Amino acid sequence: MENDARSGDRILYYLKSKGPQSAAQLAKRLSVTAMAVRQHLYRFAGKGLVESADQRRPVGRPLRMWRLTERAAARFPENHAELTLEMIAAVRATFGEAGLDRLLAERTRMQLRAYRERIRAAGDVSLAGRVRALAAVRRDQGYMAESVVRADGSLLLRENHCPICVAAKSCQGLCREELGLFRAVLGPRVRVERSDHILAGASRCAYVITPTN
Repeated sequence: MENDARSGDRILYYLKSKGPQSAAQLAKRLSVTAMAVRQHLYRFAGKGLVESADQRRPVGRPLRMWRLTERAAARFPENHAELTLEMIAAVRATFGEAGLDRLLAERTRMQLRAYRERIRAAGDVSLAGRVRALAAVRRDQGYMAESVVRADGSLLLRENHCPICVAAKSCQGLCREELGLFRAVLGPRVRVERSDHILAGASRCAYVITPTN
């Protein structure tokens, strides 16, 4: 039963981190049969955690792709969401939007110091090395982050989960500050642009990173 539960958790993890997958793709990742994966998927569908849609292909039968539902987000913890919402509301009520902006800016300054220390300690001063180190920091903070070198030489920072999503919906300045944080920590000769945003309906947040010289 323990191995069965672990396989189910890994299926949810892969759907979260890799996006929609077929049963065959999940089976390959888990080194189990597609039938075993489908049993988990049907069980999760009954609980409202996953849903499927047929994807047409040029040749052959449509491919059934599985993805997580909004209800499944509860499987991936938010960091003190209720307390954070209360604090945001309290700061707004006491100090207004300007006070909240000052608070976020101070949080970013503190993060910037900590991130720079971690990236410096990683020892790889190349842009790819710095992005890998940044992804490691974010992964430790629950963002399920990964860095990817793309075919054109640019880099992609993907965050497959947002542990502060509830707070970010209430205070979108958090997302604005995060983008500024990434730009500051990666340096002045680097362009960082957000290409996917969970709050805009994407399944993950992603940032395209390119050198400017």
